Amino acid sequence: MITTSVAEAAQYLAQGEVLAYPTEAVWGLGCDPFNQQAFLEILRLKQRPVEKGVILLAGQVSQVEHLLHRLDDHMQQRIIESWTQLALGDRATTWLLEADENIPDWIRGQHPKVAVRVSNHPLCIALCNAFNGFIVSTSANPTGHAPARSLQDANQYFGSELKYLNGDLGLSLQPSKIIDAQTGEVIRG
Repeated sequence: MITTSVAEAAQYLAQGEVLAYPTEAVWGLGCDPFNQQAFLEILRLKQRPVEKGVILLAGQVSQVEHLLHRLDDHMQQRIIESWTQLALGDRATTWLLEADENIPDWIRGQHPKVAVRVSNHPLCIALCNAFNGFIVSTSANPTGHAPARSLQDANQYFGSELKYLNGDLGLSLQPSKIIDAQTGEVIRG
């Protein structure tokens, strides 16, 4: 099932469906992060172990603000600026943040931290806002294959096993960089 309706796509997420959707650089697979069954379906589709964890994608800072409170004001500001002062086409930044009691264990995998990104991609923003919160975001590809860069690529990988929100990719040529907010270590440069 392919839709261009963000409201319909958000409804699929709320119903426990897995959704393929375009992000800043590649197509992603998403679900309600609090629905363990939907999350396990993503892992099955990707052939990905739960230990690796996944990224949470938000449409606005307020959806993940609770994860910033343990950081000093300077680091909070740096993270927020990396999310909000990004021009379309710039490479997005995902931050590893200390998980709190609101983040399910399966999202983090074997890690004490959770990977979080506030998107500047208009369709991702609209989807998270229509869903009323952050969603799972992991590249739309089976483990070991190149990430999908089009609806056709995603459909070739997964066919009718999931729902699709059709739209354009962002202008970034690379997936987000990943930085540990506590240590400053660049996990994916």
